[in-house]
Amino acid sequence: MNWRRALLVWLAIVVAESVHGIIRRLFVLPVIGELPAHQAGMFVGCLIIFVIACASIRWIGARSTPELLTVGAVWMILMAAFEVGLGYALGYPLSRILHDYNIAEGRLMVIGMIFMLLAPLLAAKVRGIGTHTTRNSQH
Repeated sequence: MNWRRALLVWLAIVVAESVHGIIRRLFVLPVIGELPAHQAGMFVGCLIIFVIACASIRWIGARSTPELLTVGAVWMILMAAFEVGLGYALGYPLSRILHDYNIAEGRLMVIGMIFMLLAPLLAAKVRGIGTHTTRNSQH
């Protein structure tokens, strides 16, 4: 597994998600409102993450389930740190930053983070990579 590549893919995800967030705020939020835009954006964000993971999973070189889950865990931790750091940089208090993780209020960021954790494993399964292949079936 190539950690440099895994981190570069995470950076691509950050850029894509940032552009997605800007587009959502400018064009979707004014039309459907803040909470529905947030909820729809979480599903679109998961799709963006999945597409990037599928496109790059062979390049990253993670093959086993533990490696794939480790990549996902690193992506998730880095994304959470990025979200908190960006929130602070924009002057938001921690309570405002954590508000997006409150499922009881319809906020779905926790689901997005869980998806980030599982994205490399799901992408590997879709692309036919991983521990389910045996030596006998690789002719």
